[in-house]
Amino acid sequence: MPELDRNRLARWIRAVAADYGFATGDITYIFCNDEQILDVNRRFLGHDYYTDVITFDYSSPGRIAGDIFISLDTVRSNAEERGLTFDNELCRILIHGILHLTGQADKTPETRAEMTRKENLALAKL
Repeated sequence: MPELDRNRLARWIRAVAADYGFATGDITYIFCNDEQILDVNRRFLGHDYYTDVITFDYSSPGRIAGDIFISLDTVRSNAEERGLTFDNELCRILIHGILHLTGQADKTPETRAEMTRKENLALAKL
């Protein structure tokens, strides 16, 4: 398990959510490995591939809530591939899930670019 400053991250997540007009409700992060996230991807989304994050949205108007699965294996390999620290990549993925809960998509090249821009803005506030 990663060592996280939970209070600092909670303040950051609340601030980022507020930037998009949301309060935070129950948000659960589930840290897992590649095989576990592949199983979640197959069982619940019908996708047969590895990923770094899967977000299940239980939000209500004005309040984000959800379960965010994060593969620490993929976070580690992405960090190495991008020349980043594990902690930096983990924070990017933590906020990526939050951005999904605020309604940000990343299915097209345009929305992926916008997601990356918003991740970078959020990371600058950490």
